[in-house]
Amino acid sequence: MTDGDERPAGPAAAPNGAPAAEDDDTARNPGPADDEGPAGPGGPARGGGPAVQGAPAAAEDSASEPGPRSHPAGHPAAGPGVPPLVAGGEPPARRRWRLWAVLGLVLVLVACGVPGVLLLGLVRDAAGRPAAGRDDPGTAAERQLRARMAAQLDRQAAALLDGDRAGFLAVAEPAARPALTRRYAALRALRVTTWRPVADGVPAADDRRPGEWRLTVTVGYCFVVPGCTPGTVELGTRWRVAGDAEPRLTAVEESRATPAGARPWEVSDLAVAVGKRAVVATTPALRAKLPGLLAQAEAAATVADLYAVAAPPPDRYLVYYAGRAEWQRWYGGGRPKWTAGYAVGVGGGHHDVVLNAQSLTPSGVDDLLRHELTHAASLPDGGYADRSSWWLVEGLAEYAGADGQPVDRYDGLAEARKLVRGGWNGRLDALAPADDASDDRVGGAYGIGYLAVHHLVDRFGEQRVLDFFRAVVHERRPRPPTRCSASPGRGCTTTAWPTCARSPAEASTLVDGS
Repeated sequence: MTDGDERPAGPAAAPNGAPAAEDDDTARNPGPADDEGPAGPGGPARGGGPAVQGAPAAAEDSASEPGPRSHPAGHPAAGPGVPPLVAGGEPPARRRWRLWAVLGLVLVLVACGVPGVLLLGLVRDAAGRPAAGRDDPGTAAERQLRARMAAQLDRQAAALLDGDRAGFLAVAEPAARPALTRRYAALRALRVTTWRPVADGVPAADDRRPGEWRLTVTVGYCFVVPGCTPGTVELGTRWRVAGDAEPRLTAVEESRATPAGARPWEVSDLAVAVGKRAVVATTPALRAKLPGLLAQAEAAATVADLYAVAAPPPDRYLVYYAGRAEWQRWYGGGRPKWTAGYAVGVGGGHHDVVLNAQSLTPSGVDDLLRHELTHAASLPDGGYADRSSWWLVEGLAEYAGADGQPVDRYDGLAEARKLVRGGWNGRLDALAPADDASDDRVGGAYGIGYLAVHHLVDRFGEQRVLDFFRAVVHERRPRPPTRCSASPGRGCTTTAWPTCARSPAEASTLVDGS
């Protein structure tokens, strides 16, 4: 979702024990095992998409923050007796109904205006962002203290990359070492290849703790791939300074940047499996899931790679499998109840993916992984803030998640029909479900987004649709104004994009094919 995006929970279950690729290898954090038991049964959940990032509707030209937020970018969790949408759960019995009627409605809704953009050559303006610098000179004494702290952080970084745990801990006071030991183990398990701490501003004295100072540090980091464009995280550090002795690290605070929140490696012991295209991590209590998850993530990555929009596919897709406690803590928690997974931007063009172990069943994991990894491949670095584009972001991920299966086998058709026949005003730009939306409402929204994108692909081809996605989601181009006439079949006039506004009664008539 963007930045992170969520997907409703469908019947997705804990992955099976499929063997991992030959060169995959599993690393376990030597820290204490998580006290969480195996995932218990959970209701179906919807995966998330990028985090619209759960961001509230924003002006079309506003930038979204890079981090997870709950936006309905995935599949909603289905409640008891409610068949899950797309994020995978036990698929209900095939529902046979007049599919052509729904497709006809989507065609009318989407065809009004979108074709013009797809058929026109899309100009690709490069929109570069200047790096923001800070001018915090401070006093000469503060600058000197910052230099001493930075030197300690550099020593710690070198020790981390060299696999020298003793050296990593040497800059810290004894009370800080247990938490730093866990962090060191998690980062080494993730195969950290880059760790570049940079001080932001100058140290500030802590008035409540004489002799202690605070310094904000931004760290650029890479996992597995040495030459990646680093992701970034802002951390608060605390130090004790006594005379001329070197500053001693007393604590590293959790990242609380909105909307990303604390990364899993900041707060949890991790067991990790590394493959050619994906890295999968979870808590030690759930490490038995890793081989099957890695095999499924590797397969999903080959599909998601096809939907990279403005840059090459990610060098590695990073997937975290969250137990009950971790789901509430990693990246700030607080996702809609129907979310089965989400993708969150962490800088450097990277999007981490998080799956909710409590809401997955075996049959839905593959679809959910294809959905969320497609978000990681297709979304801009900072996610997206314009909820009117939700249908396109989630529709593309649903299209990739379906992986070429016939439209009449899509699990969300019944919910899509229900939404079209009542409760929806017929506008794609008003399709995004609220955080507290019902399972049927969420499932129907994902279904209509899927049908809309599927129609566009059928009519214009995948490359044109990706060009359109780039123009709308990455470049935030002004939309061509178009509107459908009130009577079915009479074509469109140019006045209001992106959808044909029809009354619920008219939409119901189209669904019934009358």
